[in-house]
Amino acid sequence: MTIGIGAAGPNAGEAVFNALAAVEKVASGSIGGFAAFVAISQTGELLRAATQRGGTSTLFVADETSGVGPPPSFAAARIAGVMSSGPDRPEPLAQFTPGDEGAGIVTGHRLPNAAGSTGRPVNLEVLRLLQSGLSAQAAVDSVLDADPEADAGLIAIDLTGLVYARNSARVSRRPDLGHARREDGDAGAVVEVINNAISPARSVAMLAADIALQTMVPAATAAGSIVVAAGTPLGSGDGYRVLLDDDGNVVSIETADTRLLQGRHNCAAVYLGAEVIQGGRIIGTTLIEPNVVVEHGRVVSLSGQRQVTIPFRGASKAG
Repeated sequence: MTIGIGAAGPNAGEAVFNALAAVEKVASGSIGGFAAFVAISQTGELLRAATQRGGTSTLFVADETSGVGPPPSFAAARIAGVMSSGPDRPEPLAQFTPGDEGAGIVTGHRLPNAAGSTGRPVNLEVLRLLQSGLSAQAAVDSVLDADPEADAGLIAIDLTGLVYARNSARVSRRPDLGHARREDGDAGAVVEVINNAISPARSVAMLAADIALQTMVPAATAAGSIVVAAGTPLGSGDGYRVLLDDDGNVVSIETADTRLLQGRHNCAAVYLGAEVIQGGRIIGTTLIEPNVVVEHGRVVSLSGQRQVTIPFRGASKAG
């Protein structure tokens, strides 16, 4: 029972919400019931939301409308976590996701609100150690090293943005676990997901982590576009490039796949990430790749059309 999702980075609040919503759409088992959400806003305020039934569909309400996303302060939070499972858990639901605006937050799965070897809930023990100045990893390791039979997996996030997840030794022996971690160092974005009793366990964790990271680090926006038309010639090169004239018209396509220069082929002649070259300078890289038919080294069609517009991102963001 339960899934825990924790994230730090741009729009971490929206990220954990979107991740949970994605899991609810595809998974079966202990999901779609209670959800306890915690975040620390950009202004340093501890934010909470909770629901007993319906998961993300009832977690937030705007006037008379349910099923809405998190409000701006929640969505933009740089530290956020959620724990969710089946319906009707003991109140208050905040016990599942403790937090302190001066220290960090804790989420997890299984029963992190249950008393551990100290007599206190293991998630509150982790929070206490965060409050004492320990990092997220040191706090979780300290608690679970001392209590290997705790029935809990924990995710802690400290104010530096360190996100750390770990299961107790007892939980690690379960056959129904999922765990995934994703991060983007350039964006300062990290997400951890741990779950059990939700199927398919491993796939669910990976999906949630990927959705969360995609929310924090969205796909690149286009800096411009090029039009590739039937008749465009292909030439041999040591990479994949689209060559433009001074007016921005496509002159030719370079490919390292020399097989495309003879015969007829269904291929990706304009490869994803191909360099867009103008005046001997890289001005960007392509963001999509059409399905291309080539014959005798020339483009015949692109995604069934005589021409297609291909967006590209600027060279400064390439790679």
